[in-house]
Amino acid sequence: MTKNVKSRINTRPFDAANYLGSEEEIAKYLELVLEDNDSTLLAAALGDIARARGMTQLAKDTGLSRESLYRSLSGERVPSGDTLLRVIHALGFRLGIQPQTTRSS
Repeated sequence: MTKNVKSRINTRPFDAANYLGSEEEIAKYLELVLEDNDSTLLAAALGDIARARGMTQLAKDTGLSRESLYRSLSGERVPSGDTLLRVIHALGFRLGIQPQTTRSS
């Protein structure tokens, strides 16, 4: 007689922060996110980058509390423009503007 043994597989939720190891990967990630024109998605992506680099340092660099950053960059709400710009600057990025290749009416 064989026993019916179930093996247990331990998994954890996907976290993009675990896969953002280089500046090139981070920049490409942000480029892809910006294509969606979704500010909550942008906030969540900045949160992923902040966790990959260290939220404590980002809090020091922005002058915002860690708790405020976690809430603002959760992707569950749209942070203020000021917060987004402070985070982008503190992470060492700058925004650029270029015309769209096709104009939507």
